[in-house]
Amino acid sequence: MEATRRGTFLSFQPPAITEDEIEAVAETLRSGWLTTGPKTRKFEAEFAAYHETAHAVGVASGTDALELALRAGGIGTGDEVITVDHTAVATVCAIERTGARPVLVDIDGSTYTIEPGAVRAAITPRTRAIVPVHLYGHPANMEALLAIARAAGLLVVEDCAQAHGARYQGRLVGTFGDLAAFSFYPTKNLGAFGDAGAVLTSDPRLAERLRRLRNYGQTERCHHAERGVNSRLDEVQAALLRVGLAHLDDHNEERRSLARRYQDRLRGVRLPRAWPSDESVHHVYHLFVIQYPARDVMRRHLQTCGVGSLVHYPVPVHLQPAYADLGYRAGSLPVTERAAREVLSLPLYVGLRPEQIDRVVAAVHGCQKEAA
Repeated sequence: MEATRRGTFLSFQPPAITEDEIEAVAETLRSGWLTTGPKTRKFEAEFAAYHETAHAVGVASGTDALELALRAGGIGTGDEVITVDHTAVATVCAIERTGARPVLVDIDGSTYTIEPGAVRAAITPRTRAIVPVHLYGHPANMEALLAIARAAGLLVVEDCAQAHGARYQGRLVGTFGDLAAFSFYPTKNLGAFGDAGAVLTSDPRLAERLRRLRNYGQTERCHHAERGVNSRLDEVQAALLRVGLAHLDDHNEERRSLARRYQDRLRGVRLPRAWPSDESVHHVYHLFVIQYPARDVMRRHLQTCGVGSLVHYPVPVHLQPAYADLGYRAGSLPVTERAAREVLSLPLYVGLRPEQIDRVVAAVHGCQKEAA
């Protein structure tokens, strides 16, 4: 995290630490209980209640949340799991950690989320699960994806790492699939002060297995029913997340208001939009991403104007050297590859002022004029 310096405001601005957060940490430290204790149980209950879902299981990171969700659902060696290619590499890493093979498919060019038709075409006899990613805060097309999954008998694990509080057809993301994985990395809409994650499910058997898996497969002290891992949510992060959860909806509305200001003023760039409409999709703008053919020129121009920006994600997973063995080549996923060349994340965070957005817009339009 970097603070503002030399007149540049960056794409992420660390929030001020509140008195409520300081007190939550102090109370936890005074209690002497620092991992998987009463604060964790309270956060799990509150996070589940927020989603109107039966169970939330806290874990150590969003990557662990996705891996353990898949493992709890029976995914392992020899299985194939379909997911989107335009995502943080953590999505693919979590699949591989189960022993399964990630099968990467293209995105919808308007929403940057997984293309249902591409999912249907990728199903083989070895396919066991689908992992839709609700990218940038925009829900994936869950109606179409669930229809595909039901017809093929596939597990659905939602990757909600960037979409806390987003809704599809009136329902919160994370409530559609068999399980859902959340990251609470500090930059998320609901962020901890370090790594943390959680899994949602309405199935008590899956919840019970998740609780075993996060603690070495233990059923009671020193008794292990299966091989698990060490992925416990610590009490300090749980205490801080309880404070953040109380403000999540208000902060998301602030993000949506800032995004509307961008959308009302920006011209000549492709903008994120709620698909198929604002009535059916509640975008929470974890990131505000534009698409511009001369992206790198735009980024350099913004920097000279004192405006920071980031690229999510400049190299698609299928073209990363680490994943060359999956067998994809340049041109395999053309919509994803074009997005990787052209997308640019503009500053958007809680506390960003409207006049700062106007400054960003002026810088974007200034670059366009220079290029004309």
